[in-house]
Amino acid sequence: MALAQQSSPHARNARSTSQVMLWVILAALPGLLAQTLFFGWGNLINVVWCIAVALAAEAAILKIRKRPVAFFLKDNTAAVTGLLLGLSLPQFAPWWVSAVAVIAAIVMAKQLYGGLGSNPFNPAMVGYALVLISFPVAMTTNWAQPGLLWETAPGFGETLSMIASSQQTVVDAYTMATPLDEYKHKIATHTAAEVLEHPTFGEGVARGWEWVNAAFLAGGLVLIGLRIITWHIPVSMLAGLVVMSLAFGSNADQYAPLSIHLLAGGTMLGAFFIATDPVSSASSHQGKLIYGAGIGVLVYLIRTWGAYPDAVAFSVLLMNFAVPFIDHYTPPRTYGHHKPRRGIPGKSQG
Repeated sequence: MALAQQSSPHARNARSTSQVMLWVILAALPGLLAQTLFFGWGNLINVVWCIAVALAAEAAILKIRKRPVAFFLKDNTAAVTGLLLGLSLPQFAPWWVSAVAVIAAIVMAKQLYGGLGSNPFNPAMVGYALVLISFPVAMTTNWAQPGLLWETAPGFGETLSMIASSQQTVVDAYTMATPLDEYKHKIATHTAAEVLEHPTFGEGVARGWEWVNAAFLAGGLVLIGLRIITWHIPVSMLAGLVVMSLAFGSNADQYAPLSIHLLAGGTMLGAFFIATDPVSSASSHQGKLIYGAGIGVLVYLIRTWGAYPDAVAFSVLLMNFAVPFIDHYTPPRTYGHHKPRRGIPGKSQG
């Protein structure tokens, strides 16, 4: 009888992979609820659509690879990839943009590398980066205006129709630049006070966005409390972003202030749900601290001086490249030894 083979890690845990992924999905629901309340039905529709495409794509590629379809679909990892993309993509992103992102994530970034445990890059961020570079207009002009669901947002049927038909003229009536994008492009010719008068900022940090980030923060803390993830990557990522912002962004008339960086983009979603991917992130606690800090620094650099206002996807992927190097120099202590073996083989270990 042929047995289904899975790649490392093989360490046993009280929770199975499917249970861990289910908790990730549940912890992300407050953020999805906040997105729906403040930006309309778009993200909810995107999440359902992306999960459906992810499951179909994974089933198809598993069938082509002659792997047991039901066995691998039950681990819920494809559903989490679809969920993360649905949460990250613009609310009115055309259906085909979402489909391209999900198929690229599942087929190219995950299955072609061998499936779960073998992918060196975060699948969801590969898909997101691909469509951001390939379809920049669709990815930057379809963000919903902030407004309570029952007041200004289009209805469910209208939103579904706009996503399905890609009626850009109709979509334009409900769209607005993200706070990070607005601040980045207006601060060169306006003062901070003038920029913050834009409706996207509202009376708080950024209308609706602060509540979405607070919801993802709450969900992330639940994951830490349940030991689904550790605190090292989220804390070090946020610390790296804070240090860079305090060092270079003290003048709000030049660069976005710290509050905008923390609460007006995808920072909390990135810190707790994306950067903590157990396969493509660093392994040891020390390595996770370096990995997370690197993401935080890169997020600030790209947001401030790069071409893209929100840089979580590119920062995560760049640090994915560095994970083998980080893991090589930050291995945990081997059981029975006082110090971990580090450095270049053949050199003195001290």
